Amino acid sequence: MFEVQQTSQSTESTTISAVAQPLIKVHIALNVTDVEKSVAFYSAMFGVKPVKHKPGYAKFDIAQPALNLTLNHVNEVPTAGALSHLGIQAPSTSMVLEARERLNSRGLTTSDEMEADCCYALQDKIWLTDPDGYRWEVFTVKIDDTRPELRAGLEKECSLPLAKQSCCA
Repeated sequence: MFEVQQTSQSTESTTISAVAQPLIKVHIALNVTDVEKSVAFYSAMFGVKPVKHKPGYAKFDIAQPALNLTLNHVNEVPTAGALSHLGIQAPSTSMVLEARERLNSRGLTTSDEMEADCCYALQDKIWLTDPDGYRWEVFTVKIDDTRPELRAGLEKECSLPLAKQSCCA
């Protein structure tokens, strides 16, 4: 989803190039009803193919964000609500919008939720949903604490219908 940054370091006789490797990588295992459909979705979402793809199983090793994502076949995904949503935090609104353009260009449908007052923070975000209904957000936090007493000086209150609900419930 986010392009991997490559860093270079030059010495008098040698040029060393390396991709920064994270010390910690998050692992998420999702139950899916159609591994092939989910592989197509996540390949488009993250811009990489799985590093392991077997009958009923796929594993993605994603550099940015640092993620080990596995897809495990099940006949039926349990009742919705066990997982609210998954998210990727970006450092800026421009990165959220760049992610939206990349996702849309890869055939994935997104929806915008800009200026959202969510989880006591003002956020710009986009949403997309995988074939089994897992909701993903790509977001940035513009104001970290939106308690009313801290928002008094802001020009406008968020008026989005979704912002009036608890998005993190």
